[in-house]
Amino acid sequence: MAPGSGACHPRSRHFSDYVVYVDESGDHSLVSVDKDYPVFVLALCIFHKRHYAEKIIPAVERLKFSYFGHDSVVLHENEIRRQKGSFSFLVHRPTREAFMNDLTSIMEASNFILIACVVDKARVSRTAEAVSNPYHIALGICLEKLCGFLAEKGQVEATTYVVVECRGRKEDTQLELEFRRICAGNHPGNRALPFDIVFADKKANLVGLQLADLVARPIGLSYIRPTQSNQAFALLKMKFFCDGGRLRVGTGYEDAGLIIFPPQKAKGPGVPTEAKTPTGNPQST
Repeated sequence: MAPGSGACHPRSRHFSDYVVYVDESGDHSLVSVDKDYPVFVLALCIFHKRHYAEKIIPAVERLKFSYFGHDSVVLHENEIRRQKGSFSFLVHRPTREAFMNDLTSIMEASNFILIACVVDKARVSRTAEAVSNPYHIALGICLEKLCGFLAEKGQVEATTYVVVECRGRKEDTQLELEFRRICAGNHPGNRALPFDIVFADKKANLVGLQLADLVARPIGLSYIRPTQSNQAFALLKMKFFCDGGRLRVGTGYEDAGLIIFPPQKAKGPGVPTEAKTPTGNPQST
C-alpha cells in the first residue's frame, strides 16, 4: 500500500508509515571545544517501516552473520574506524576493504531519508545561544524539518516515533522534557508536532540506531574539512531530504536536509564563508 494513502491496518491506523532513528557525533560542551572536532552533529534517519523490516534489517543481519558468525554485534562507527573490539579483524586490509565495500553497498541500497544539523560550537559560544545545549538546538531544528517531510507524505495526522539511544537517567530526562516541549509547539514554527520519543539501550541492537551512528561523523567531517575527500558523505548526499523533490536529490539539501547552525553563507555543503586552513589563515571560497 502506498505511503500516505490514508488506509492502513486497523491496529496501526494511529501510527505513521515511518520510524526515525537518531544518533549524534561530538559532545555537548560549549565550555571546552575540541579544536579537532569543534562541532555537534545530530542525525535523523527516516525509514519507511515496510522497507526497513523487509529489506534493511535482513541485509544487515546477513552482513553480521557473514563476518561475525552471529548477529549480536553492534555496528559502531568509532570501533569500526579504530578497528577495536569486535572489529579488530579489520586490521587486515583485504578483509577491511571487503567489509567496508559490503557495508557501503547496504547503505547505498537502503532507501532512507536523512535530516541532520551541524552545530558549530565555536560560533554558538559567541552568541546568545551559548546558554543552550547543542543537542537541544539541533533537535528543535531537525524535528521541524521532519514535520515538513511527513507533511509531504501525508503522514502528519499519525504519530511518528523517534528512537534515541539511552545516555543516562539525567540526560534522558532532560532530553525527554526538551523533546516534549518542542512537540508542544515551543519552537520557531509554533505548531504542535506529531511525534513521540522512545529510548532504546544500545544492547537492544536496533539496526536503525546503528545506521544513524554510521552517518553522523562523516557529516561533521564534511563541515570541518570541506576540501578533504569524504566518500561516506558523497554517498549520504543522495539521502538528504531536499527541496524540489527527487529531481534535486543530491543538490537541493542545503538548509532542507542538512542545516548548519548558526546560519551562514556557504559556497557548498558545510563550507564556511571563511574556512580556516591548518595555519589559521582564512582560505578563499
